[in-house]
Amino acid sequence: MSDGDMASDRGWIVGRDETVLVTGSAGFIGARVVDSLLRRGFRNIRCFVRPGSGNPLLMAVLKEHPEHRCEVFSGNLLSRDDCARAAAGVYVVYHLVAGRGKSFPGCFQGSVVTTRNLLDAVVAGKTIKRFVNVSSFIIYSNRRLAQNAVWDESCPLEDDLEKRFDAYLYGKFKQDEIVRAYQEKHGVPYTIVCPGIVFGPGRKALPGSLGLDTFGIFMRVGGAGRMPLTYVDNCADAIVLAGLIPGVEGEVFNVTDDDLPKSRSFLRQYKKRVGRFRSVWLSYPLTYGLCWLWELYAAWSKGQLPPVFNRRNCAFSWKGHRYSNRKLKALLGWGCRVPMKEALDCYFRYQKDE
Repeated sequence: MSDGDMASDRGWIVGRDETVLVTGSAGFIGARVVDSLLRRGFRNIRCFVRPGSGNPLLMAVLKEHPEHRCEVFSGNLLSRDDCARAAAGVYVVYHLVAGRGKSFPGCFQGSVVTTRNLLDAVVAGKTIKRFVNVSSFIIYSNRRLAQNAVWDESCPLEDDLEKRFDAYLYGKFKQDEIVRAYQEKHGVPYTIVCPGIVFGPGRKALPGSLGLDTFGIFMRVGGAGRMPLTYVDNCADAIVLAGLIPGVEGEVFNVTDDDLPKSRSFLRQYKKRVGRFRSVWLSYPLTYGLCWLWELYAAWSKGQLPPVFNRRNCAFSWKGHRYSNRKLKALLGWGCRVPMKEALDCYFRYQKDE
């Protein structure tokens, strides 16, 4: 997609001068969402950031667009007053804030309480045309999906949050629930966007679908499956379009790029182009069995050892599937602005230089 295509008006639900709010706009993805909006000619963007940060990613984006009229709004989504001021006169909300870490209360507060406060402000403001909630692939359960089957929006959601034992999943799952509840109760029009693994310059960690580095040595798991990657600029474009295209209220969109690499190929390229490191290979069946043993010991120890390694998470990360972005293309007209080869080149170059 060219910059010229971006600048053309496609019958969006809002005009370029109407106010758009981006929460989490200083983050890895959020800053690129602001960039994608600016490339499309939006002139009234309110960038919600946390107090006390230099916001280097966002500032770099704004520097690339010297003509911008973005408002950098410093606040806390746990404050109802800050939410009310941020949502005043807003027509589209791109909500990227989420609780992270291993604390269940922390993730609930960061994902659900903040979202409730923002939705209350949006309802009171009475100008909202679309609320875009940026969720995650993590909400799905592929437990009953066969290996190498296609994973798309029809994949069932996780049906036992306790057994997954993942605080981030818990927060995101409940966040999506409250967005749907506000549509039913207050008529808030929404879309939900579920990115796969977002990568690109600015993010150092190896993608989790490669394996584990928890025990002092990197353990590559499986290797034949595709990685559900999406380059950060492509992901940002998908998020932006989910807030602009008419007629997609209530839809969920998974985001993965075209030409997805297999994990063994990705790791081979990483070692060749960035730097070699020691790794061992574990088959998926072996890893699944080890996770089962971990679960048994966690139950026997009566909580002394938490079941962080479990069969549901093992299947989610390493079972091996194909991934579809057909719905994203069909309903939103999305395409990969940055092809996979170019995206990988940029990613490996960044990893090498940092």
